[in-house]
Amino acid sequence: MAYFSLAFGTATKNRDNKIIEAFFPNPLLNPSDALVAAVGEVAGYTEGNQAIEISAAQSAELAKAFAANDDAANASFAEKAAASEQPLVLVVLAADEKPASVAEGFLKLQLISNRLVQPHGTVLDGIFGLLHNIAWTNEGPIDLPELAERQIEARLAGRALSVDCVDKFPKMVDYVVPTGIRIADTSRVRLGAHVGEGTTVMHEGFINFNAGTTGVSMVEGRISAGVVVGNGSDIGGGASIMGTLSGGGTMVISIGENCLLGANAGLGFPMGDRCTVESGLYVTAGTKVRMLDKEGNEVEIIKARDLAGVSDLLFRRNSITGQIECLANKSAVELNSELHSNN
Repeated sequence: MAYFSLAFGTATKNRDNKIIEAFFPNPLLNPSDALVAAVGEVAGYTEGNQAIEISAAQSAELAKAFAANDDAANASFAEKAAASEQPLVLVVLAADEKPASVAEGFLKLQLISNRLVQPHGTVLDGIFGLLHNIAWTNEGPIDLPELAERQIEARLAGRALSVDCVDKFPKMVDYVVPTGIRIADTSRVRLGAHVGEGTTVMHEGFINFNAGTTGVSMVEGRISAGVVVGNGSDIGGGASIMGTLSGGGTMVISIGENCLLGANAGLGFPMGDRCTVESGLYVTAGTKVRMLDKEGNEVEIIKARDLAGVSDLLFRRNSITGQIECLANKSAVELNSELHSNN
């Protein structure tokens, strides 16, 4: 059968012996039946989606199973893990279904950040309710109800416990740093972000989970959850893209290739390729837009959502009338035909 994913890694547990996070150095997408059978025999996996805790002795056996199936990276990790006292976990996902455990949720986020799947490429339903609210510290993740006691213990031992953030999602770079990227402030990119090769995220840029870029982009604004930005598109300083968690509803907001969202601009509908939104202009899905042809003549007034996916558009605000205008490099007849073909 075709399995969705398999991963072996370390975990962190709270004082109730529950896994609160998991790190998988070499997650696999669509592992072979032979590999699943080999590791399943060691771990006691039978069927379905399972997160199985692994002992040090089992880890040594897993190393042999990975090596026998030509997975040198996981074999090397399993061999080292056999000498570790950290909790170990094996996750096998037979199907891409909503995560049922913390380990499954962390695996799915890491599949996206490892570029093995695109945003929206795996089911993440219910992940908010599944994950713990965690203090991410210089001594590792700490379940929030345990933080105060851990801070006291650290102080009495002469240590300073520094809390970087309190969140369900850690920063991506603590789990994976994809090739060919730059991130000026690593706290601005959450685990589960998809950062395309060639992308630069500047200090005020932000990428949420299940969102990101597919290729070369300059990100100086906010890419909200669920948003995908195409190759060659830039997000200007302070710009904002409305996500499904922040007012965008169920519509998936995306930006096509070679677009520019100007500084302090905003977008609330899917945009096609080679489009520009001028600086300071926020265009929501319900915004009334005055359509102009290449001669500058008004064709009609429509809502921005009716332009979803249309390419080669320039959005601007008329500084005299205050109206939002959209210029297209097309004649009135061509433009009118294209607009109504999208209805």
